[in-house]
Amino acid sequence: MARNPSGRSGGRDDPPADPLAAPAGFAEAEPHFLGHRERLRERFRKAGGEALPDYELLELVLFRAVVRADVKPLAKALIDRFGSFAEVVTAPPGRLREVKGVGEAIVTELKLIGAAVERVTRGQVRARPVLSSWSAVIAHCRASMAFVEQEQFRILFLDKRNQLILDEVQQRGTVDHTPVYPREVVKRALEVAASAIILVHNHPSGDPTPSNADIQMTKTIIDVAKPLGIEVHDHIIVGKDGHASLRGLRLI
Repeated sequence: MARNPSGRSGGRDDPPADPLAAPAGFAEAEPHFLGHRERLRERFRKAGGEALPDYELLELVLFRAVVRADVKPLAKALIDRFGSFAEVVTAPPGRLREVKGVGEAIVTELKLIGAAVERVTRGQVRARPVLSSWSAVIAHCRASMAFVEQEQFRILFLDKRNQLILDEVQQRGTVDHTPVYPREVVKRALEVAASAIILVHNHPSGDPTPSNADIQMTKTIIDVAKPLGIEVHDHIIVGKDGHASLRGLRLI
């Protein structure tokens, strides 16, 4: 049988040479990000989320949407754009898509995290009378509204035992204003048979200090609600920098 110059048989069973194949004796290198992913998951399992900076916690979320890529640069870009983990997961989908590399799968994962947090905090409010679990109320309000980019006006409707009947966003506005109609607020309370309400709105500026308009609007709602047997327990204002209670500040 004829031999080729290399000394190997020239039979038809010889596979053609692959110009892209790795040299003999060298295994294909594993992508570097795979080891990073497992190390990050292990740190989370051992130490929990508090041990991770915002961008690493965000990486763990992005792993689900981006299977085979290094997502650390994207996680850092999202934090740089929006400021924190909380602000990323509550950012509007349209603004998220402005970041290079963010597609529908990533938007869905981020919105899922935001919805899960709100569902958990609302459940904690429902678990027991609101006035005996004030910290849970504040946590829920902050999770729901503190990082939203437009003003929202929310009402917590309570029964005679001060347990939550309904948590409802009544109005959405601009970056610095939301129209509120006191008679509509009280009308809705009557519709759901609420005995008391807690008013909540956010200040996208971050500063929760109540304005004169906030105080006056609250007093007007109290005046309309009181003759109908509906008590206004408080008006809470939330922002990135904390929260303010008009009753706590003795403004109502």
